[in-house]
Amino acid sequence: MTEVLFCNACGSRVEHRMPEGDHLPRHLCPSCGHIQYFNPRVIVGCIPEWEDGRVLMCKRNIEPRFGLWTFPAGFMELGETTAQGAARETHEESGADVEVGQMLAVINVPHVSQVYIVHRGRMRSPHHGPTPESSQTRLMTEAEIPWDQISFPTVHHSLRFYFADRARGRFEVHTLDLTRQLRQPSNREVGTGDPPPRQPAE
Repeated sequence: MTEVLFCNACGSRVEHRMPEGDHLPRHLCPSCGHIQYFNPRVIVGCIPEWEDGRVLMCKRNIEPRFGLWTFPAGFMELGETTAQGAARETHEESGADVEVGQMLAVINVPHVSQVYIVHRGRMRSPHHGPTPESSQTRLMTEAEIPWDQISFPTVHHSLRFYFADRARGRFEVHTLDLTRQLRQPSNREVGTGDPPPRQPAE
């Protein structure tokens, strides 16, 4: 729960209790009556594909999950659509110019109060490169994806959805609820029960 001590409207000390007619405790100001609400954060992302079928991956240069791989994604800003946010994040994290396509996945992560919305994308040019947020950027085939170095379960599952849909020649919108908080593993957060990553052919 977000810790709040003072009202953001009048500055008085707040109380944490259930307002009349509500169903959850809120941060309520007894002086002015203002209620502070806290809602889930929306993360928007894109799996950018170049014309040869490779997808763009970024090695994180920031915490959390420093040094692990992801596709471009980040918090949605006010006043933008999910597609606009995904395009902005792609440029910020990789310098790539992408045409954002249809939605691929909506993944709920309630234990951290986040919703991930992932789109497909088409790179308009092969240009990409390191940025303050990414120490490396690389175009990868499915066989080159470092499955044991993926940053978050949402990235892992979205990539699985993407490659499975592409293999069968039909894309759809996937939904997934990651309701179980995983133990902190040594180098990644991918739950048990996932199929093992396919190994490159010898």
